[in-house]
Amino acid sequence: QVQLVQSGGGLVQAGGSLRLSCAASGSIFSINDMGWYRQAPGSQRELVATITSSGNTNYADSVKGRFTISRDNAKNTVYLQMNSLKPEDTAVYSCNAEIRSRSSVYAFRDYWGQGTQVTVSS
Repeated sequence: QVQLVQSGGGLVQAGGSLRLSCAASGSIFSINDMGWYRQAPGSQRELVATITSSGNTNYADSVKGRFTISRDNAKNTVYLQMNSLKPEDTAVYSCNAEIRSRSSVYAFRDYWGQGTQVTVSS
């Protein structure tokens, strides 16, 4: 069984920083892309950033230059460093990973973390 466990998040003032972590564990064969998504109240979930297994990154325009995604393949962990936070960054942040489990090595499946609240006060 595979699971993603998130840590980090919380309440911060505008201009502050937070770091999110997401660790994948269980019967993992390999991990492809990993990423972070967010959903604000009354809004659809949107992509924040993704990173490939080789380290190529992609960011939403709204976070470019402020957020940095990284991963530690040895630890099966993805991080999101969020700097210069704005009130509009307030949302529930969820990590995602494309994983092949040892019981299903021929197909990648999407797994999601439990979500964590990030609140930025003005």
